[in-house]
Amino acid sequence: MTAIRLALLAALFAPALAAPAAAQDVAAGERSWNKCRACHQIGETAKNIVGPQLNGLFGRTAGTVEGYSYSAANKNSGIVWDEAVFAEYIKDPRAKIPGTKMVFAGIKNEKEIADLTAFLKQFGKDGKKL
Repeated sequence: MTAIRLALLAALFAPALAAPAAAQDVAAGERSWNKCRACHQIGETAKNIVGPQLNGLFGRTAGTVEGYSYSAANKNSGIVWDEAVFAEYIKDPRAKIPGTKMVFAGIKNEKEIADLTAFLKQFGKDGKKL
């Protein structure tokens, strides 16, 4: 009888104990983008400034935006940007790519990173929203 009660309690409380995946919030990601916009641009009129433009970031090989002068460390990193690599990088860029020119303290909050990722993923290579 005790095993049945434990099984019932487990079934009742399992949904409450399971951590649901946090939904990405594009609007919150756009607010987070304000931390990036001093050095980067995104969108149809984006240009390279202090940092490269970030259109079509995901799926792109690091160090390959035409017209931007990357550090050797970035060009030789072998990184292809995806969500996991970007999340690791944006937490501490200099730890992920030692020798990068990017001077940024990083974003440590996982939810903020997910939201920023959702915002960035909206833009294709041409800067148009997908």
